[in-house]
Amino acid sequence: MAITQQTQVDQLKIKVYSTRAEMGTAAAADASACISKLLATQDIVRIIFAAAPSQNEVLAQLAANKDIDWSRIDVFHMDEYIGLPVGAEQRFSTFLNQHLFDQVKPRRVHLLDDHDGLGLALQRYEALIKEAPIDMVCLGIGENGHIAFNDPPVADFDDPEIIKPVTLDDACRQQQVNDGCFLTFNDVPETALTLTIPALMAGKHLFCVVPGKTKSEAIKNVIKGEITTACPASILRKHPDCTLYTDTDAYSLV
Repeated sequence: MAITQQTQVDQLKIKVYSTRAEMGTAAAADASACISKLLATQDIVRIIFAAAPSQNEVLAQLAANKDIDWSRIDVFHMDEYIGLPVGAEQRFSTFLNQHLFDQVKPRRVHLLDDHDGLGLALQRYEALIKEAPIDMVCLGIGENGHIAFNDPPVADFDDPEIIKPVTLDDACRQQQVNDGCFLTFNDVPETALTLTIPALMAGKHLFCVVPGKTKSEAIKNVIKGEITTACPASILRKHPDCTLYTDTDAYSLV
């Protein structure tokens, strides 16, 4: 794995790789090592995962790693569209089931589901998140700088909630088309459920994987800009143990 640059901004560790594949291999190796270390000292490990094409390489390598004891791991995901049918290909729960959960069979799989009503969904997931500390978060960064579905208009670094419904901004919805998840902008749901920024930042170890030229402006803002909700991911610079894995394409404007 040819790392081209390694640096740190505030508390955020940054590793840049020449290719997306090398980036994914490195991030998966470090995440796997963290999981193994956690499993050596505690009975259950709790991990939150992002669902996006940017995570494909990491998820594939985690799924292929036969040394991880998934029977002692509880998994969550960080956001979900409101109103899509159960099993819809665009649902993030479907994505994570297909790319990881169905293959590795974790101890418990906690999926966001609004089909019994938003109030019940929020109450249920908040209770699950509160059961015990979150050990790891595997996340990405959106083209508009979002983490989970905390877009700039709704991002709150001091959010009192753990999970909340949000209206997606246009840049976020367009990214879902750019990523090939929906055919047209109007196909993308306008609302979603998301874990809040404090809920994500409460994770002990964060692994943030962000490849590609479409993310270059966001990466520049995270690294060079102010820590502000105009670029929600900039808050990662304040986390005590977050590593950003990226490739030269995404790092090209820094």
